[in-house]
Amino acid sequence: MPTAHAAARAVFAVFAASGFAFASWASRLPAVRDGLSFSEQDMGLLLLTGSIGSVAAIPLSGLVAERIGTARTILLSAGILVAGLTVAGLGVAAGEHIAVRIGLVLFGVGAGVWDAAMNLEGATVEQRLGRAVMPVFHAGFSFGTVVGAGVGALVATAGVPVAWHVIGAGALAFASVVVAVRFFTPAVVGAALPDGAAGAAAGTADPGAVTPPSSGIAGLLAAWRESRTLAIGLVVLAAALTEGVANDWVSLAVVDGFGTSDGLGAVGLAVFLTAMTAARLAGTRAIDRYGRVPVLVLSTLFAFAGVLTFALVPYLWLALVGVALWGLGAALGFPMGMSAASDDPRRAAMRVAAVSTIAYTAFFVGPPLIGFVAHTTGYRLAVLVLLVPMVLGLAVARSVRPLPGSGLRRE
Repeated sequence: MPTAHAAARAVFAVFAASGFAFASWASRLPAVRDGLSFSEQDMGLLLLTGSIGSVAAIPLSGLVAERIGTARTILLSAGILVAGLTVAGLGVAAGEHIAVRIGLVLFGVGAGVWDAAMNLEGATVEQRLGRAVMPVFHAGFSFGTVVGAGVGALVATAGVPVAWHVIGAGALAFASVVVAVRFFTPAVVGAALPDGAAGAAAGTADPGAVTPPSSGIAGLLAAWRESRTLAIGLVVLAAALTEGVANDWVSLAVVDGFGTSDGLGAVGLAVFLTAMTAARLAGTRAIDRYGRVPVLVLSTLFAFAGVLTFALVPYLWLALVGVALWGLGAALGFPMGMSAASDDPRRAAMRVAAVSTIAYTAFFVGPPLIGFVAHTTGYRLAVLVLLVPMVLGLAVARSVRPLPGSGLRRE
């Protein structure tokens, strides 16, 4: 039987593979645009296609994980993602935008279910280890995106066609998953637990739970009626918006806001990603020592100060300090929310599915909202809209407290 530490390394590898696959496609978007002769508006609608696939599939991820387990769910979803990359890559090569859209729907379905399942497995490993490690797994995703983007830049410079690149990258990511899931924990999910096992697994029932069902359609609907689960979803939504808006707009906001070069715009994004990755690696010790709620509150304050600084200061160097604070503050909300949704193993699959669905709406709300506001205010001032979800997430920060009996520090 794989040890908890071996399972932790396997989960880290799966997170990294997911990030690598995502960045491999994202790094070739300029070539995709050229291959399809798309405008900026066309590209925005194209990218929305993948989000539609994710949001449609994620609500069902808990049912799938409950039925076949996290390892098989990740294998299945990784296969769907690779199929989507293949169809999209071949569509770009043929100049057929319909094929690309079909491929992106598959890509979105695979990426969304993969994301929910690997967070569920990560939470299981975290509980077995008895300490916070979820931020490290999310740092693995960040490492994967860095490697994927770097490889993408190299192959683009070398003139490698998009189809060859993304199909090869998808195959490599899938092979990594095939190896890694062999070391997953033999976790018991949802309905596999006998009646009454919830108390033994997680101490006491969630005080926000309204109905007892924990599996199947009834369990999924019950998760959507739990006040604690919905509050955690709001925390994770705020975190996803805080991170996603930076990924989408920081480089452009630096270039347009300060009239500087594309290279310095890339530096702005690099500062954000570096700060976020460092905070995820260091944050596990802080969570173990101080607890989730204090760390979440402090993280939100860092992000709040960072966004204010970036949007309002007149000096580029000081704005980059704001970006660093923004990155530090955006790092831990998402992984802590996923851990909180998984505190009760019996209901973890359905709660993670519900929280992930709420979080993924950020990909619908964020880009068009910032774009609309930026049309009037400019990109730098537009990011101030993030302060609203930050405040809302802060208001329900206590929802991420570990459940009684979970073995984790309660604040």
